[in-house]
Amino acid sequence: MTTPPALLIAGHGTRDDAGAEAFRDFVRQLGARHPELPVAGGFIELSPPPLGEAVTELVERGVRRFAAVPLMLVSAGHAKGDIPAALAREKERHPGISYTYGRPLGPHPALLNVLERRLDEALGSAGRTPGDRADVTVLLVGRGSTDPDANAEVHKAARLLWEGRGYAGVETAFVSLAAPDVPSGLDRCVRLGARRIVVLPYFLFTGILPDRVQHQTEGWAAAHPEVEVLSADVIGPEPELLDLVWERYEEAVKGDLRMNCDSCVYRIALPGFEDKVGMPQQPHFHPDDDHHHGHGHGHHHGAHSHAH
Repeated sequence: MTTPPALLIAGHGTRDDAGAEAFRDFVRQLGARHPELPVAGGFIELSPPPLGEAVTELVERGVRRFAAVPLMLVSAGHAKGDIPAALAREKERHPGISYTYGRPLGPHPALLNVLERRLDEALGSAGRTPGDRADVTVLLVGRGSTDPDANAEVHKAARLLWEGRGYAGVETAFVSLAAPDVPSGLDRCVRLGARRIVVLPYFLFTGILPDRVQHQTEGWAAAHPEVEVLSADVIGPEPELLDLVWERYEEAVKGDLRMNCDSCVYRIALPGFEDKVGMPQQPHFHPDDDHHHGHGHGHHHGAHSHAH
């Protein structure tokens, strides 16, 4: 039987020692869960060990093939450019190795469930019951990027978190490089009529940026005593995150890299849409499409067809 490829976890890196240690500990947990294969992890920048060192560690353990999974919620510059470039460099340094590259993690339903739990915890600490959401506006705060696609992914996560969960709304802000920033995001919530806001950091682990989100939230709340503002916790090394990294590993190994099927109502039971799972899909046509345009918009839709 052929040996399964090793697993390489690629992280952003952080100047925060606790955040870097959380990543290293997560890699150790994943290795303990899967003793049947070598697991290593490294960072692109800012904290040890660098990604190259993690590859060297695997090679020294006799690994020739591995799957690399970016431990990142969105595909921005790191996942799109830095990690592939680093892996290409490692291939030159270690002739004979081969690798596949997995997808970023979000916005997977399992992570949305953890975010929902973090919101419930924040509301519970304020004496609220989990079902008590109709007057709660959530401000989901992403890292922020110069890549519009990465910022759009945070909006997608916010929309999916809103669907079927009963919050008054889920707004979006960013802690760096993109507007609106946290204070502006909170201002927007108030303009939309929010009286109770939970600020939810869209981050995997503790670090300098999630800390900044909390400090900015506290500063804004102090200046707006008429609004109740709560801070939720980061996602953290939850079992769902361990499972999801493994799912990304298996996808990469099998070459089963899908489009956005993680959040497809025909595949996954999303809150309020459970009855759609497994529904057969038919090509459909829009009445507005005149015959000259009949190049089968419907066929295209049907063919993508969630007949995954």
